[in-house]
Amino acid sequence: MSLIKISRDLSKKVAELQFSEPVRFVYNPLDYARAPHEAYLAAYGAGPKEAILVGMNPGPFGMAQTGVPFGEVNLVRDWLLISGKVKRPEPEHPKRRVLGFECTRSEVSGKRLWGWAKERFVTPENFFARFFVVNYCPLAFIEESGKNLTPDKLLPAERAPLIALCDAALRKTVAALSPRLVIGIGAFAEARAKAALADSAVPVGTILHPSPQSPAANRGWAKAAEIQLNALGIRL
Repeated sequence: MSLIKISRDLSKKVAELQFSEPVRFVYNPLDYARAPHEAYLAAYGAGPKEAILVGMNPGPFGMAQTGVPFGEVNLVRDWLLISGKVKRPEPEHPKRRVLGFECTRSEVSGKRLWGWAKERFVTPENFFARFFVVNYCPLAFIEESGKNLTPDKLLPAERAPLIALCDAALRKTVAALSPRLVIGIGAFAEARAKAALADSAVPVGTILHPSPQSPAANRGWAKAAEIQLNALGIRL
């Protein structure tokens, strides 16, 4: 199954889910940012891959703007060379506007991850010859205040059907890309990948999440991630 079909199927199914307080707004960039999202899949999603790097869900100034996982605007446009029309989610939080590639805010996590890839591999082609980056959950959840709510904080009854859909999509993605390793970026992604792939022969590892809320990441995310990748048998 192609990554574009997996994405479209997942987008349609998660759009049918309902979420209650504290969730007030749900953004689905697989839908409103479909053009750049599918451009990313088409450009770089051909398998097999050495490893799939799995994030949690879209950040408000990353994938929520560009449709690309960890998609810091400048690196997506100028290094990955991905662009495209980004529509507006409906409804939209007034403090979390989607401006697409006109967004001037930089997502730190995305700047760290794609900035590392650029520095280490120089070209996108070199990086994607070995790796691919996906998000486990395609939805961004926003509270009334504008605060981002991560999927692990959803009500259990509302989280369960979402997880079932995301698990299935991850299994299909792994089948499509045939990696020798799946790497969760952070503890949540690692745990979900292990659960989703429990019956698979593909091993699951982890690297530090590049979030600015992580003291360890703030002390030098790239160096820490490379040490972890080396321990997983990834030679850089």
